Amino acid sequence: MSKPSRSFPRPLSDLLGATLTGAFKQQGFANTEILSRWADIVGPEVAAHSEPMKINWPRPTSEDAPAEPATLVLRVEGPAALEIQHLSAVILERVNRFFGWQAIGRIALRQAPLRRKEPKKPLAGPDPAATARLAASLPQVEDEALRQALARLGASIKGK
Repeated sequence: MSKPSRSFPRPLSDLLGATLTGAFKQQGFANTEILSRWADIVGPEVAAHSEPMKINWPRPTSEDAPAEPATLVLRVEGPAALEIQHLSAVILERVNRFFGWQAIGRIALRQAPLRRKEPKKPLAGPDPAATARLAASLPQVEDEALRQALARLGASIKGK
């Protein structure tokens, strides 16, 4: 009788990597690092107003010809487009330093709204008055930190 194979939980990145790789390759990205590390590559000031859309790689004219650098297409917010255009030489240098070779030769800008992540709203804590009442009703708990933690937990549960 053979033993069943062990099934271990796999990270979501392992499962999604194979799925998303094809979609990113259609946009010219060899991997997703330029997208996920955009703020680290170009700096937070530039990343706040731009994001890479795709990389257009030129078709080789012949097999002997050296590879031509690609065009990085950036989505830029309207008011910041002029500033990003003036910083294009700095952005090119930083992106090529990230790749480790002269991969990008020029930058093309597309004015469009950025896809921003909605900031998460901080959760409201338990009611301080309810927490104090519950802490007073727990005199049998000797440890003060534990009593306060139990009171906060109880106030949170009662609040829902």
